[in-house]
Amino acid sequence: MTSITLRPGFVTLAQLRAVWDGAPVALEASAFDAIDAAQASVERIVASGRTVYGINTGFGLLAQTRIPNERLVELQTNLILSHSCGLGDDLSRPVMRLVMAMKAIGLGRGHSGVRRIVVERLLDMLERDAIPCVPAQGSVGASGDLAPLAHLSAAMLGEGRIALHGEIMPAAEALQRLELEPLALGPKEGLALINGTQVSTAIALDALFTGERVFASGLVAGGLSIEALKGTDAAFDPRIHEVRGQPGQIAVASVLRGLLRHSEIRQSHVDCERVQDPYSFRCQPQVMGAALDLMRHVAVTLEIEANGVTDNPIIFPDGDVSISGGNFHAQPVAFAADMLAMALCEVGSISERRTAVLVDPKMSGLPPFLVEDSGVNSGFMIAQVTAAALVSENKSLAHPASVDTIPTSANQEDHVSMATHGARKARVIAGNAAGVVGVELLAACQGIDVHAPLRTSPALSLAHDAVRGVIPHYDKDRYFADDLAWAQQEVLSGSLSGEIQSEIF
Repeated sequence: MTSITLRPGFVTLAQLRAVWDGAPVALEASAFDAIDAAQASVERIVASGRTVYGINTGFGLLAQTRIPNERLVELQTNLILSHSCGLGDDLSRPVMRLVMAMKAIGLGRGHSGVRRIVVERLLDMLERDAIPCVPAQGSVGASGDLAPLAHLSAAMLGEGRIALHGEIMPAAEALQRLELEPLALGPKEGLALINGTQVSTAIALDALFTGERVFASGLVAGGLSIEALKGTDAAFDPRIHEVRGQPGQIAVASVLRGLLRHSEIRQSHVDCERVQDPYSFRCQPQVMGAALDLMRHVAVTLEIEANGVTDNPIIFPDGDVSISGGNFHAQPVAFAADMLAMALCEVGSISERRTAVLVDPKMSGLPPFLVEDSGVNSGFMIAQVTAAALVSENKSLAHPASVDTIPTSANQEDHVSMATHGARKARVIAGNAAGVVGVELLAACQGIDVHAPLRTSPALSLAHDAVRGVIPHYDKDRYFADDLAWAQQEVLSGSLSGEIQSEIF
């Protein structure tokens, strides 16, 4: 896999997607000049005897407490250990790769005051697949993702756990195997490491990149369902969408026209009397297009955030200025995560409705529940119920996290974003929607089988043949769960929709 060289402030979404996918990572060499300049500025501030928050003071409500110079290393170490308070399952390896890369990007902007060894250690651990074990729960999305980033930082100090090539072990042991000394933190370094929105942004990016695959697979499934229904492609005429002007709608209609082009099934009923299909078929450009517009907006927000300086205080080396602000507040990420959750909720919802039409002989003209000898065989009856269950679960998860807040740190942090909570929910919704789209893929392929020997379009035949290469036609009831799990995984992998992803994202 090609190595990615990151230029702090100018990292693209495509580069972040490659990091998420496992590409080797390097930081542009020029970034280390900026890192050195900011660190030298911190040294001058300490030597000057000035009282500066985060450098020689306590934190939060204890910001007025001056810390003597001889205890500054102890101060930063205690900060990491005391803030390592996460609970729950560990964040996934793709998420942690993003967290580590984005922390290097933020520190690499040269406004954090850390030594270059801190950034080099992050990149070294990332390159050697030494991934800190970071519990997913414990951040409210303001003052930075404090608890999860503290666990990341603790691993660099030899505390907590590290997954070395997937093997979980004490962090001290992993560092020893790598022949790395545990870091001893200098002034401000602990605070720079745990302040920031990298965890909430990484989880949101994980949901977005997963959601791109689910979305594109949803278009493939939607096209297959149109063919199974013997539906019309008239609703995708470009003139309809151009007079409305919504860019996502125009893009989705174009994709669907391409998917359906040169279909034998369509040609077989081109002169039939059917005028309109149900909304879940006919209005795919309008619904999926609106979701696409939201996802594109989310992508812009998260790309900006990934490049941002989000710790506190922020160092401006010219003049040795340290300004305490609130860039760690993750409200942009919280809104983005909630929008993504809504979009993916609808991708699943409209997919389930198409499956419901296909299994209903009154609506589809297909065998009841898509199986012969129905009654003895139940066919896709409960597969559709499973899809409905996942859709309903997603509806409850889609309630926005960004409208919630709870005061913390003795009311010093009295308004928080809940961005990490929102991003985690969006990722669950993406996984559920993948299961729903997977059910539709199998149901639509089953419906297309009924129309044999007529073939669907060349584009959709690729998907149909890929499914049938693994999952046989459902001619009678069999153990179904493994088929559904396979289909969900195919959606999550993006294997059936790669070209569409490249076209629209």
